[in-house]
Parts: sequence; C-alpha cells; structure tokens
Amino acid sequence: MSAERILRQSGAGQNLTIGASAVQSTAAPTGVYAVRLTATGNCHVSINSAAAASVAATDALLKSTDIPQLFAISPTEKVSVIQDAASTGTLNVVWLTQ
Repeated sequence: MSAERILRQSGAGQNLTIGASAVQSTAAPTGVYAVRLTATGNCHVSINSAAAASVAATDALLKSTDIPQLFAISPTEKVSVIQDAASTGTLNVVWLTQ
C-alpha cells in the first residue's frame, strides 16, 4: 500500500509580473518542498538559488491555458519568470507543504 501525500498551502502566495525583464519570488520557506505555479500569460520559469532572477527562453514553458503545475523546490530556492514572446500577465506562486 502506498502512502498518500496531501499538499496544502504554506503561508501567503505571491504574484509575479510576467514581462520582458526577469523577476524572482522570495525564497521558499523552511518546510516547503513543492510549489504550484499558475500563469495568466505565457512565460518561462526556472527554479534555482541564484541571487538575481535567472531564467531563459529555453527554460520550462507555462502557457496561460495550462492547468496549475506542481514543481519540486527546496527551501531557499526561488522561482524566476520571464515572458514568452510578447506575452504579459501574472505568475501566481503558491508554496506547498505536507
């Protein structure tokens, strides 16, 4: 029998503006090992511990038509986002814990 893991939100979510310049979330809090990302515009995302926003057009593509996506993340890592083509909108970042 496999163990089920139920994820729930940990703290407040963040909204990052999708645009021509890369922007970055705050660091994932202690105890968080997953993040849910939802975009209102097409964008590329990267999860890393870089001090400044670090994302490229070759990183993971999220489309505004996608369902919310779950990614693994380690405490202190951050989510970076940049637009795809000329798309704008918001990337919603929600930290998840068990």
